[in-house]
Amino acid sequence: MINVLKAFLPAVILTFVLARILSTQMILANVQAMGLDVSLRVRMATTLQDILGMTSSYLLLIALAFILALPVAGWLAKRLPARSALLFASAGFVAIVALHIALQSALGIHAIAVTRTLPGLLGQCLAGATGGWCYYLLRQRFSPAQG
Repeated sequence: MINVLKAFLPAVILTFVLARILSTQMILANVQAMGLDVSLRVRMATTLQDILGMTSSYLLLIALAFILALPVAGWLAKRLPARSALLFASAGFVAIVALHIALQSALGIHAIAVTRTLPGLLGQCLAGATGGWCYYLLRQRFSPAQG
């Protein structure tokens, strides 16, 4: 169980941080496209503020999505061990897609603004895929026999 947590927590945190960076930078790019100046200092401060501000909500939602998705990938990986890395990355991707579909269905709005566009949603999903891949790598490191 400890080995699972050693892999799970960094994967969730990585997904969250990447997702927030991508989201913030996409929004700031839109602001800049409107003709407003967005300095590197503003980009960095805004990103940090966004990460800190979304920790109590989005981080927990990502953790919940991964709690549901990663065991499915683990079950499949036992049957298809040669595809384990792809399965865990795919699980992370699908977890984020499912999360945003569920949020939109439950709230009637896109809880994360950038997910209103396909590039924004794909950016969030790529963060999820990266987190799933991270989970796979860390699980290999901490318990190689379990995949």
